[in-house]
Amino acid sequence: MQAKPIHNTSPYISPPLIRPPPVHQASLAQTITKPKPISTPVPNIDVLVPDRVLQPVKPFIEHDDSIAASWDYNFLFMSQRSETIQPIRLRVVEGAIPTDFPSGAYYLTGPGIFKDDHGSTVHPLDGHGYLRAFTFDNVNREVKYMAKYIKTEAQVEEYDQKTDSWRFTHRGPFSVLKGGKKIGNTKVMKNVANTSVLMWGKKLLCMWEGGNPYEIESNTLDTIGKFNMMDNCDLEDGDENHGVDVWEVAANLLKPILYGIFKMPPKRLLSHYKVGSSMSRLLTVSCNAEDMLLPRSNFSFTEYDSNFKVVEKQEFKTPDHLMIHDWAFTDTHYIIFANRIKLDVLGSMEAVCGASPMISALTVNPSKSTSPIYLLPRFPNTPEGKRRDWRIPIEVPSQLWLLHVGNAFEVKQVHGNLDIQIQASACSYQWFNFRKLFGYNWQTRQLDPSIMNVKGENALPHLVEISIKLDSDYNCQECDVKPIQKWKKSADFPATNPSFSGKQNKYLYSATTLGSRKTLPSFPFDTIVKFDLVNNSVQTWTAGSRRFVGEPIFAPKGEEEDDGYLLVVEYATSMQRCCLVILNPKEIGTKNALVARLEIPMHLNFPLGFHG
Repeated sequence: MQAKPIHNTSPYISPPLIRPPPVHQASLAQTITKPKPISTPVPNIDVLVPDRVLQPVKPFIEHDDSIAASWDYNFLFMSQRSETIQPIRLRVVEGAIPTDFPSGAYYLTGPGIFKDDHGSTVHPLDGHGYLRAFTFDNVNREVKYMAKYIKTEAQVEEYDQKTDSWRFTHRGPFSVLKGGKKIGNTKVMKNVANTSVLMWGKKLLCMWEGGNPYEIESNTLDTIGKFNMMDNCDLEDGDENHGVDVWEVAANLLKPILYGIFKMPPKRLLSHYKVGSSMSRLLTVSCNAEDMLLPRSNFSFTEYDSNFKVVEKQEFKTPDHLMIHDWAFTDTHYIIFANRIKLDVLGSMEAVCGASPMISALTVNPSKSTSPIYLLPRFPNTPEGKRRDWRIPIEVPSQLWLLHVGNAFEVKQVHGNLDIQIQASACSYQWFNFRKLFGYNWQTRQLDPSIMNVKGENALPHLVEISIKLDSDYNCQECDVKPIQKWKKSADFPATNPSFSGKQNKYLYSATTLGSRKTLPSFPFDTIVKFDLVNNSVQTWTAGSRRFVGEPIFAPKGEEEDDGYLLVVEYATSMQRCCLVILNPKEIGTKNALVARLEIPMHLNFPLGFHG
């Protein structure tokens, strides 16, 4: 027995399949009636649910209609309750594992469950962390797979091992529980460790956007416990003005409410970290919890050596109300792309009363037509660190909401001028909505793929290149933003060879879409794109019809920047399968790009992963 069988849970909306001819019905385990999909007229038909142990049955539906779109989109958010007990050898269904693939492990985290056994559903961002591991054995040329839930405090409380059942008790920032306690439910900050995963200093950590990470045993995926990365990181008051600060007074009033009543940690560790390849350092950033509700932002940057010893620590306070998910660094700077937010008074009242998710207290602030970038000195006591007033942001002449950073680097010119370039994904303030991320409707508890596929140039996530030119005194001379290689299709999860992190890179990879499917033209992604930033060329590899991809990860094996392999998880909705795909970066754009495709057993299909 290789997997611990726990009954499957249907997704938010059970995928509507048109009933096949009677000759096929004998191969199906059960026939049940399910709700209709979102905003799509569907006949009142039964939904056919294949048994996990049987071979998948190809749905009898059109490839590009609204019913297929609903089925495909919801497949990406199908709860998986099973955990592996021991590693499972994956079957190669196409190609072969290359002989020179480096031994090691690819870890991917993301939500695993969205619906409990008592009628409650949660937003994908509130789903309990489900860690997947693909271990590559170079000697035997095989890949073994394991998957387990991260045993956070919330997961232990909400999952009953004796009854093998779930009951959600924590609201989470993005969800409202069905029939749960509304007024007085202070279980809001639900650390689900579902956002990113890090291996550093021989520690495997699963991270979340609001608290300390959880340490995992790398071989068994068993949870060791919380790993405290934010000890002794209280912000010191370095402001020369020691007068009364009205926002500091407000912060002191908020702290006992947030820390005491709502049990929020004082610091909010961002789930996105950076690894500086030139100095072999891990870089992290945290924010004050109360700053989510105040027009100011405190940032604590910490740098660790390979033994997890703190070697640098800097504190910065900005007069902007910001929401930061990802950030960048160069040899001499930390870079904060300021996504402006503001307090929603009516939404705050609804959230406190339990009538809407807690995130309703915030909304985007599109009051300015520009986007501020804070260039913060990594080494403020050096001459370079004292050249400019970092409290004055550089304004990008375009309104962008930054999502993810692929890379950033700086080039020092002959006369001391500094050129900084940032490669990232961004969307518009008009599209980004805290209440509708992934198309989740907390009132109907359903997912609507149309929200992720709206029309409008630059509304959805897309790739941008931001260039900043500073003079020898680090005063901004020029700042502009443009699409990367004029690629205007929806795209996200930009990535580079990690050996070039913080250095000038020639290549950039990303998940994107070719937009060939009318019902799902922008998301989910179905293509991996490779940009040659020097020769201005673009090459793509597409997964195929009704196959979607997640974040690409580069596994280096040589000195050349594109010498290695790309790993990407593929979600083949037409076959109801998840696969691990190995691509040759040098061959993207040719028929030889696909090196191998390995299939995860059907009963272990998993939802869309976030970061690996």
